[in-house]
Amino acid sequence: MSTEARQKMIERVRGLLRMAEDPAVTDAESQAFTAKAAELMTRHAIAEAEARAERGELPESVTRLDFPVSGVGGHGKARVKALAGIAAAYGCQSAVRGNTSANTERTLIIVGTASALDALRVLLPSITMQMEASARFTAREHIANLRELRNYDRSTLATERSRFYRSFVRAYGYAVAERIKEFRARLSEEPENGREEAGTESGEQAASSRGAEVVLRTDVDRVREDFQRRFPQLKPTRPERTHHRAGYRAGYARGRRAQLGIGTPVSQGGNSALSERE
Repeated sequence: MSTEARQKMIERVRGLLRMAEDPAVTDAESQAFTAKAAELMTRHAIAEAEARAERGELPESVTRLDFPVSGVGGHGKARVKALAGIAAAYGCQSAVRGNTSANTERTLIIVGTASALDALRVLLPSITMQMEASARFTAREHIANLRELRNYDRSTLATERSRFYRSFVRAYGYAVAERIKEFRARLSEEPENGREEAGTESGEQAASSRGAEVVLRTDVDRVREDFQRRFPQLKPTRPERTHHRAGYRAGYARGRRAQLGIGTPVSQGGNSALSERE
């Protein structure tokens, strides 16, 4: 893909995401716009891998992206967990800086190939927006239902909302990441995803598909090695202890329905079972 074509693609993606973030559009319309943006960026990354393999070029560089993650509401660790999972679905590895104070901003340090980070740089803000909007709406609905059932005091309702919200966010990220992984795997197996010139021999198509698959696997290995060089003594983050069964199930369901332009719901193929004692 030429520099001009790539720039046009990125501008198209940004235009779609601007429409997705317009408060005037419905939730379904917002998800549909984000869907198309995610599909364009994912297909671009696969196309770049195929083109490099065909030209016999060296793999693209591995670099890093520092992505700020809000700690508002004390939900920073849950947000980090969700976004790191989505980054991993793009073949990246992550570390987090400043993940100790409940309400302060932390930084998610993402190591990956240039194409993967290009996709995440554009997509993560919009995916975050959808995730937070869904979490706020669903948590508010959950608390409203509780008020109708019993006369809970304000402190109890605040604790309940916090637990629900955190579990929702983690599950939403888990479901979205599963779908991205499946989509990327399926794309790497398609013969250039319909980009071949008319009349291309089927053997050449299969060879190109296998080349992309090999390049993507190699990229994951290179990212892992680079990450270990950058963070040789990295300590694992402590798991989030807050768990709310209803919140996790609701977040998983929303993430599963989120329109990402990837065609396959989480429940089809791969490891789609709910985790964390659901």
